[in-house]
Amino acid sequence: MAPIISVKNLSKTYGTGRKALNGVSLDIMGGEIFALLGPNGAGKTTLIGTICGLVNPTGGTVTVDGHDIITDYRAARELIGLVPQELHTDAFESVWDTVSFSRGLFGKPKNPAHIEKVLRDLSLWDRKDSKIITLSGGMKRRVMIAKALSHEPQILFLDEPTAGVDVELRKGMWEVVRALKATGVTIILTTHYIEEAEEMADRVGVINHGELILVDEKSALMQKLGKKQLKLHLDAPIDTVPPQLSAYDLALSDDHNKLIYTYDTRAEHTGITALLGDIRAAGIRFHDLDTSQSSLEEIFVSLVRT
Repeated sequence: MAPIISVKNLSKTYGTGRKALNGVSLDIMGGEIFALLGPNGAGKTTLIGTICGLVNPTGGTVTVDGHDIITDYRAARELIGLVPQELHTDAFESVWDTVSFSRGLFGKPKNPAHIEKVLRDLSLWDRKDSKIITLSGGMKRRVMIAKALSHEPQILFLDEPTAGVDVELRKGMWEVVRALKATGVTIILTTHYIEEAEEMADRVGVINHGELILVDEKSALMQKLGKKQLKLHLDAPIDTVPPQLSAYDLALSDDHNKLIYTYDTRAEHTGITALLGDIRAAGIRFHDLDTSQSSLEEIFVSLVRT
């Protein structure tokens, strides 16, 4: 199946000489949720802006469903809905008029039923006649999403979609995104909230210094780069790790009640079986054990540290 977005060797150097993108290549498949992670200044917003036709690339190509973003701009842009990081909207317009106007910008005929559905899906229907200026930050963010969906795009870009939104609203917006995916909409999001990517994404891309470090399925990324920890809950606290267990590089918890063993999930042998035998031989008894996997946040931090 051909990708719905294809980025090939994309570069962008601004007039100041700053290279924001450096040979980025990326394929995004239709119907997936793709999360783009990276620190401030990594190139996330420049990449999105270029794909959406808002930033002129220095080199490379971008196609959206086969349409070149430069030579066939109108056809490509019509397929895209963009929710920018900043809140841009007329403060004194009503919610209904703002969203309806956005639809008209794409030359779409009036469709009150579609506008109503979008507003209801985003829990904005009760505020359809309210002026934008009277809305909370979270509601304004949802109005921006409604505007982006007004012309029925196949692709939705969300640049930091839940910035400034409280936890409850953030989870509500996750449900909206999942519902959009269920209808076949392709979703690309950038986020500083690592749990957002971990919760929602099918695939994750990490960008740093304008270069795409890696792209992989979320589960595969965690499997390849994640570490697991085995925690042994001891029957009685110990002062130090016995020297006969030094080969395992064990850590002792602050309360001295747990031994912690970190191992590589990619290794052919984890060493757990031998460890448990050696712990018993050392006269240490434990009554419980549990394992935990490195979070996507820990993986991300390790990748951008260089």
